[in-house]
Amino acid sequence: MTFSEKLYALRTQYGYSQESLAERLGVSRQAISKWELGTAMPDTDKVIAISETFDVSIDSLLKDTIHINGDESLDRVIIKFLGSAQDMDVISKELLDIVKDGVIDDEEKIRMDAIIDTLDQIACIINEIKQKMNIQ
Repeated sequence: MTFSEKLYALRTQYGYSQESLAERLGVSRQAISKWELGTAMPDTDKVIAISETFDVSIDSLLKDTIHINGDESLDRVIIKFLGSAQDMDVISKELLDIVKDGVIDDEEKIRMDAIIDTLDQIACIINEIKQKMNIQ
């Protein structure tokens, strides 16, 4: 899931219009639009403000994928899983929006592919936790 997709999902999940989020962050509505379209990225201070506004980590906003490191401690892997659990809430709401009208258009198919990638990453984290805990 890209930053632009995450921003759009969070904004809509929290019920903000582009205008209201822009006002909250001290930017123009056009800036929010460009960030959501992926044609521009916010400055570091705005990424921090977005993170605080939606109570998500900066890592979860900026990283497209979750990297698994075999040397990480179980605690660190569990923290990574908990961070991805926030994505699950967004994913659930997005899936409901996609299937609400009973028709999945091309844009929604692309979104579904991104959701599947995110779920695959979460499954990898769960498998790593199982391995570290010696659970089959």
